[in-house]
Amino acid sequence: MSTSLSPHTIAIIKATVPALAEHGTEIVAAMYRRLFEDQDIEALFNQKNQNNGTQIHALAAAILAYARNIDNLGVLGSAVERIAQKHVGYAIHPEHYPYVATALLSAIKEVLGDVATPEVLDAWGAAYWCIANLLKDREAVIREGITTQSGGWIDWRRFVIAQRIRESETITSFILHPEDRGAVVPHQAGQYLTVRFDTAGFPGMKRNYSISCGPNKDHYRITVKREAGVGVSAFLHDKAKVGTVIECTPPVGDFFLPDVIERPIVLLSGGVGLTPMVSMMEWIAAAHPEAHVWYVHGTHSRATHAMDAHIRALVSRHDHMQAATFYAQCSEADAANPGFITIDWLRANTPFQRADFYLCGPRPFLRAFVRDLIGAGVPAAQVHYELFGPTDEEMAA
Repeated sequence: MSTSLSPHTIAIIKATVPALAEHGTEIVAAMYRRLFEDQDIEALFNQKNQNNGTQIHALAAAILAYARNIDNLGVLGSAVERIAQKHVGYAIHPEHYPYVATALLSAIKEVLGDVATPEVLDAWGAAYWCIANLLKDREAVIREGITTQSGGWIDWRRFVIAQRIRESETITSFILHPEDRGAVVPHQAGQYLTVRFDTAGFPGMKRNYSISCGPNKDHYRITVKREAGVGVSAFLHDKAKVGTVIECTPPVGDFFLPDVIERPIVLLSGGVGLTPMVSMMEWIAAAHPEAHVWYVHGTHSRATHAMDAHIRALVSRHDHMQAATFYAQCSEADAANPGFITIDWLRANTPFQRADFYLCGPRPFLRAFVRDLIGAGVPAAQVHYELFGPTDEEMAA
């Protein structure tokens, strides 16, 4: 990944790092206020992440990381890939980038005041378009890869809920078939769908949900935890029924298994973080039955444990698969380990340093295990993770 920025521009961007570290969230909040004056632009964004502040903090952290590494953009390759994948999922196109440029530069001027001289604003304008062009180019490649496959499409396509499956007291799966009865592009095991639907109080609401079935050309399955309140998950659990139409963009995401499996695989999940793991298990069972897989899952109790029977059935049919479960609240009748997953348990019961680890779960779960796995000697390149929501930090930090 290269930059065409001049040494002078790079020096100016580097000089603004202290101001960004102090005022980055203010700048991003001001930028979004300006962007959302246009309702068409506002509709492109996940408003839940806006309202709870996670997107503001995530973008502020990303801008700061960009400024700090403006002379070594190669270290940002994974972040650029993650953002490009998400942009394709949210149907963001090249024509949207100028709106962000105008809003960002205006926000920098508003928040930094006299520090934001014309020279500083020119430098940040050049820096913005440098990264924007990288993103646009990558997004074009992603879209081309989707549309050249059978069943591929661009932007929003109508799907019908064909089946609802109650997986636990808080989690329900939804089987989605295209309304046009055509094929769907097979996802890579671990990727997600962006869904959109209109309902009272939530017009055009969007959410990302991991696909919880193995790749196929017929349908997708999303598995949704009901969160507190009256939001989108509540609508899906309480109102959506067989026949309800939702819209989806094609599967995207940078968290997935490689086509060639060279090492043992350890899948590690907490709570509803099991969803991409189920997809991975199904794909491995179908495409790589010779692969050695350990699936370790932690949840509150049997009542909250989703898809347990499905996983047990997969494991029973494949000699090289093993599964273990931990319940925070565990009775003697439960076929699970009491308490929480520990590094010591993983070291004793999995290939550990020889394995590729794939993790998904709540932020504290990920932060602890990414840090502790690497600290215990698992190479960082063998630790892969998916965080639900904006990623604003490295979990190993």
